[in-house]
Amino acid sequence: MQRITNPKLGSPFLIADWRYLAMLNYEIEPGTLMPLVLKGTELDTHDGKTFVSMVGFLFLNTRVMGLAVPFHCDFEEINLRFYVRRKAENGWRRGVVFVKEIVPRTAIALTARWLYNENYVALPTGNVFVRSPANGENIETVKYYWKFHDQTHSIELATRGEPSPFVEGSEEEFIVQHHWGYTSQKDGGTIEYQVGHPPWRIWQAQNGRLTCDVEKLYGQRFVGALSANPSSVFLAEGSEIAVYKGRRIV
Repeated sequence: MQRITNPKLGSPFLIADWRYLAMLNYEIEPGTLMPLVLKGTELDTHDGKTFVSMVGFLFLNTRVMGLAVPFHCDFEEINLRFYVRRKAENGWRRGVVFVKEIVPRTAIALTARWLYNENYVALPTGNVFVRSPANGENIETVKYYWKFHDQTHSIELATRGEPSPFVEGSEEEFIVQHHWGYTSQKDGGTIEYQVGHPPWRIWQAQNGRLTCDVEKLYGQRFVGALSANPSSVFLAEGSEIAVYKGRRIV
């Protein structure tokens, strides 16, 4: 893995494989997100547009401080996120703020809340993959689903062609090339942490669909954006990732 090296960050806190990231990306009015922007950051934009993304992926081979936790290494995660940036001493850092992250096990959710104050919730999850008969490694369709209020919600898409590197300057590059995470603390401060991974290949996709009671799960502010057609839909191949211990910036 092409990890980011920084002596100030030390060894990774968490190492895992993030695989087959189904990404449905929606344009949203900046004012809708302003109340959620964390201290020390500002909204990041691409071609003057502000985005939120619904993302489903496989979280595999998870190791915390080098240790694998039995029965908690492989699972699905589904999250809603938006994009921010922060001016640091060495230039702009482009990052992500998570609105809510869904995982299938309570222990995972509780640990993430305790360590980073991230808004994790535990709900039943699952996935369905259809692979090409001619090439078992090529994905034709992918679906991530979760149960909430006795209903099944899902993210699904169908791919086109083979995976390829993203185009420089594209919306796909903007979405996947955010290597920092920001999370609010209970006293109003902000924690910044780094996520290292090499560039990902992507499948272009079609027929991307979100089935979700947006208001009940995410709140009224997101209903308009997530009820519209996505601005872009693609499947990122993923890789091994390294998450470094966070530090307070505000």
